Amino acid sequence: MELSFTFFAFAVPAVLFVGLSKGGFGNGAGFAATPFLALILTPGEAIGLLLPLFILMDVTALRAYWKQWHWPSARALMAGALPGVALGAALFSLIDGEMFKVMIGVVAIAFVAFQGVKKAGLLRPAARPMGQKAGWFAGMVSGFTSFVSHAGGPPASVYLLSQKLSKTEHQATTVVVFFVINLLKFIPYLALGFFSKTTLLVDVMLVPVALGGVMAGVWLHRVMPERLFFGFTYLFLLITGSKLILDGI
Repeated sequence: MELSFTFFAFAVPAVLFVGLSKGGFGNGAGFAATPFLALILTPGEAIGLLLPLFILMDVTALRAYWKQWHWPSARALMAGALPGVALGAALFSLIDGEMFKVMIGVVAIAFVAFQGVKKAGLLRPAARPMGQKAGWFAGMVSGFTSFVSHAGGPPASVYLLSQKLSKTEHQATTVVVFFVINLLKFIPYLALGFFSKTTLLVDVMLVPVALGGVMAGVWLHRVMPERLFFGFTYLFLLITGSKLILDGI
């Protein structure tokens, strides 16, 4: 990883976008930072660079939602996340970096497709709350997609929407679940060599950007239409996801 002007021209907007997403528009859109950074870094470097910053922002959000989560739902998702993270680690050790780029690109486009289906009303919450086994499966898929590209939101969201939680319970449960998933990813990322002295140095340098992005997101939440923000996000994901797939192939 070379700390050049080009690197920071990609890294600063990517981390800023994560902060904006977490601060004002939910966690999901922040995933766009991963495929963006993977355009100039190896997939391992991209997700390794972002993980400590994700954990920092998770801790900040966790304080605001402390003990407001729905524990049975959180417990089911976390239990399933462990084998999902293990599967992601096993696959990464078996495939090359170019195939991992393809996987990140596919997840990016699948994320946009999921949001489109949901907006069109084709995906509605289940009439009855999904059971514990469904929570385990959703957690496993979330753990895997989160390991690959920090994109575990959609599977967890499908399960949580079926639980008919309040807005605060939903957000708090999401926060605590992904805080735990991100902690679970830390050791495999370390073992696979995703962290280095350089990535940790860059993370320290980018902390003000991350925290500033969160504060800016809170302000933008009040003044910027949500449709405009997510419209830009989905277009961005389609472009970067397609580019990664083409590069990987």
